[in-house]
Amino acid sequence: QVQLVESGGGLVPPGGSLRLSCAASGSIIAINAMGWYRQAPEKQRELVAAITSGGRTNYTDSVKGRFTISRDNAKNMVYLQMNSLKPEDTAVYYCYAGVVITWLGNEYDYWGQGTQVTVSS
Repeated sequence: QVQLVESGGGLVPPGGSLRLSCAASGSIIAINAMGWYRQAPEKQRELVAAITSGGRTNYTDSVKGRFTISRDNAKNMVYLQMNSLKPEDTAVYYCYAGVVITWLGNEYDYWGQGTQVTVSS
């Protein structure tokens, strides 16, 4: 099995910063894409940022220039540095990973349990 555990959420005033971390562990042969989604109350879950194993990144328009995604392949970790936070960034943030779990190359998506980010004064 594979587990993803997030950390780093919390309460921060507008304009503040937070850094989210996500650690993947378990029966991992390789990890392809990793990334972060978020879900605000009464809204659909949306992709925030993603990163390939080679380091290519993708961001939703609303966070470009403010958020930075990175990963440490040796540690099976993904990070999200969030700067200039706004109240509309308030949501539960979920990390995900596309994990190869067999030598045949079978890949499955795994999700963390979510971490709350609240931006408020």
